[in-house]
Amino acid sequence: MKTRFIAPVIATFLLIVGMVISYRTADGEAAADYPWKAAVATADITPKENLWMAGYAARKGPSEKVLQPIHAKVLAIEDAEGGRFVFVTMDLIGVPKPFREAVESLAQEKYQIELGSLLINASHTHSGPMIRLYQPPKGGPEQASYISVPDDQQELRVRQTKEYNAGLLASVDRMIGEVLANLAPATVSWSHSRCSIAMNRRTPGKPGEWKNAPNSEGPVDHEVPVLQVRAKEDGSLKAVMFGYACHATVLSLMEFSGDWPGYAQRYFEEDHPGTVAMFLNGCSGDQNPYPRRLLHYAERHGRSMATSIEAALETQSTPIVGPIRAAIAWPEIPYQTPPSREELVAKSKSSDTYDAHHGQMLLDVLDATGTLPKSYPVPVQVVKFGDSLTVAAIGGEVVVDYSLRLKRELGELTGGAPVWVAGYSNDVMTYIPSKRVLEEGGYEGGGAMRYIRSSVHPAPWDPSIEERLVGKIMELAKALH
Repeated sequence: MKTRFIAPVIATFLLIVGMVISYRTADGEAAADYPWKAAVATADITPKENLWMAGYAARKGPSEKVLQPIHAKVLAIEDAEGGRFVFVTMDLIGVPKPFREAVESLAQEKYQIELGSLLINASHTHSGPMIRLYQPPKGGPEQASYISVPDDQQELRVRQTKEYNAGLLASVDRMIGEVLANLAPATVSWSHSRCSIAMNRRTPGKPGEWKNAPNSEGPVDHEVPVLQVRAKEDGSLKAVMFGYACHATVLSLMEFSGDWPGYAQRYFEEDHPGTVAMFLNGCSGDQNPYPRRLLHYAERHGRSMATSIEAALETQSTPIVGPIRAAIAWPEIPYQTPPSREELVAKSKSSDTYDAHHGQMLLDVLDATGTLPKSYPVPVQVVKFGDSLTVAAIGGEVVVDYSLRLKRELGELTGGAPVWVAGYSNDVMTYIPSKRVLEEGGYEGGGAMRYIRSSVHPAPWDPSIEERLVGKIMELAKALH
């Protein structure tokens, strides 16, 4: 009696399996055939003269030579509905907010690019030119962003920085126009691998203290996400955009270079003539490359990363489909209670040069405006490529906790589709600690805020910073879902 039902059950099972296989095959073919258009451009942005360098406040003079050219690169992607997204990556210390505003203004006016459809990311190399200027709170001429620049060099350095920034803006504007004019049929896919050059740099010292030293037990994110852009016609690789969570701080020479990300891009491009490699910096705030300080380590780390990109190309990639949906927001993140005038006066008399300058700067702000800033707008951005890939970008020097958390929570929202998290995007104003790092304290937890002249930070961030930023990202992602 039971055998009468075996054949129909088996037939039904095979029919269902066949339908699933057929659906998946059709879905994969549809993804591979999605009618993307894309184009990429690159520009050499190496300074033509010796400029003051960014990244290490202890430097006492301008650059001495060029070790390796540095670049800005632009990737534009257009979906089947005509929606466009533009990635801009730069071998520079950061993205000054005024630069982001200048680029977005041109992109809107000349190319009709929406605010949320432009992402500007910096590699955070500590071997690039100074790109920030400082306006004294009480007025007067602009100054270089580092207090170590001598007074007799201020006028020259300000002029050089303004000229460099004007040239950088012109280059990025030209490239955006170029890629949008040259959009061509393409396929877009995502894959990933691993690389272990990064290690957490927050090591416990005395109670309440954190040393800047390799911590093999600290949290890391060794994923190397890779976006592949290929010509539709012949499958040739036109661009790869790769990410990683690690400071670009192998080198501290007086020579311009892109540090290890510069070498990674160079090596991959040499191995793949005609392909442009772009680096989208991740949540690198508390991550350093190890070992470091010697040139051959920068070269070796660059080769390791280039090899990791190659490995990602060997894995099974996920075809990306559209449409593109993107949004950007600037949530106001409050500071903790600022110091009193009496505390600032005492701080301004400190024997520590940076404490003294920070205290005096805040006193000048207080005298000029009658108050100290209560919050700062930190940019967050979400980009969805259909239901295939979600990119989340945060401004500032974001610690790795954000990447690990957002991959989990956004991944749950998107049903397990790939999630890519970037820091150093759209404005780099200071460190962005997680609640854990803020409570622990140390350099990334608030100590670094005294070094920033171009943005006035009177106190560490409020403990709500992580929930505010993650909450806004999740809000944007749900609205785009």
